[in-house]
Amino acid sequence: MRVLLALGILVCFVSSCEDTKKTSVEKTKTTSVIDETTTSTNDSSSQEISEVTLPEYPKITEENVVEFLTQYGQENPETEVKITTRLGTIYMSLYEDTPLHRANFIYLVKSGYFSDTFFHRTVPKFIIQGGNSDLPSTNKKRADIGATYLLPAEINGRNHSYGSVSGAKEYRENPDKKTMPFEFFIFLGPQTSTKHLNGNYTVFGKITKGMSVVEKIAVLETDEGEWPLQNVYITAEIVK
Repeated sequence: MRVLLALGILVCFVSSCEDTKKTSVEKTKTTSVIDETTTSTNDSSSQEISEVTLPEYPKITEENVVEFLTQYGQENPETEVKITTRLGTIYMSLYEDTPLHRANFIYLVKSGYFSDTFFHRTVPKFIIQGGNSDLPSTNKKRADIGATYLLPAEINGRNHSYGSVSGAKEYRENPDKKTMPFEFFIFLGPQTSTKHLNGNYTVFGKITKGMSVVEKIAVLETDEGEWPLQNVYITAEIVK
């Protein structure tokens, strides 16, 4: 009897550790290049959620976004970012002629926002999109930073190309072409798929190394909402 009881406890413990698909009631609203509603899965290899203390800055709002990011960008001129995932490392260079998007991305990296977010949408031979998760920590970080602001468009004639980095939009029909500040996507191609992207989404950077990792992420098995069945966690840090 004791042996059977012990075996029962062991089976329950193993079952509780399985990486199974779930829909979280605390999932944040997913924004995408084409608006999608997605679900996610637990990742058995996921890291422990880290607590990040944000700098002492005011919340960003629609009213102060330009002033705040202009000043922050002057004080934080970095342009190179490293993104680490379980499938490898991606290096990104941010453009100086999209100053608000660059400053916003650097601010999010330095604030620790991207820790415990995922590449949450993957479309083979098109894009991978990052910066969201179904974890309560992501909702909290957005609330602390400023959950309601959008970035003014900085579309300056630069088109999407292999490895370009662009800001996602909260909804596709966006006449001001403003960017949802917390999510970004990396374009894989083909160029024939850029017609609805060029002139509508701000391209604010490019991948300088690690496109093979991007390609690996793009072909992961996903659910019907294009969310990978095993979460691809993001760790982001400034290179220079």
